[in-house]
Amino acid sequence: MPVIAIDGPVASGKGTLARRLAKALNFAYLDTGSLYRAVASLVLARGSDPNDSVLAAKIADGFSAGDIDRDDLRDEKVGQAASVVAANQEVRKSLLEFQRNFAKAPPNNHLGAILDGRDIGTVVCPEAKIKLFISATPEVRAERRHKELLGRGDQSIYARVLEDLRERDERDRNRDTAPLRAADDAVVLDTSDMDADKAFILAKKLIDERLSV
Repeated sequence: MPVIAIDGPVASGKGTLARRLAKALNFAYLDTGSLYRAVASLVLARGSDPNDSVLAAKIADGFSAGDIDRDDLRDEKVGQAASVVAANQEVRKSLLEFQRNFAKAPPNNHLGAILDGRDIGTVVCPEAKIKLFISATPEVRAERRHKELLGRGDQSIYARVLEDLRERDERDRNRDTAPLRAADDAVVLDTSDMDADKAFILAKKLIDERLSV
């Protein structure tokens, strides 16, 4: 069963790309960031601090697929909390099996699996047939995130979005457990000067070539 790993920082375009590729290839898709967002959401719902490592680990240990359907997962405060929760080694350990099981046995008779996140190609699925690392400059990513928030009707200030994004990048790249980095055998795709269509065309061409081998 082929697995495609797509990694990259926040607002790089990896989620949009992964969803389009999954639909085109009839692959099952898992946004692994939603798992950490769900844990963070549950921590916040209890009125607790995402730095409460014991509570976060306990919630992750009892994680179920239904938790991904929480309504507030895309909220900015949940995203910030998720970046903190994701640095928790026990949380990552609990969610690792869930992700690997999804990759090994994609639901609904799909032909393969696409997982996107921060450590898919390096930790979750190091044996993935195809690995992509999607990147873009912090300024471009902040502008994308800013427009996304405004489009949802949320209040947003570009400078604040850029600052938050840089803080999340710093946490993700420097955490002790599964830091954000491109796998040695990943293809790095910089989307700073690409729209979603161009990124999709390039990625689909690469994947088609790799799958045909």
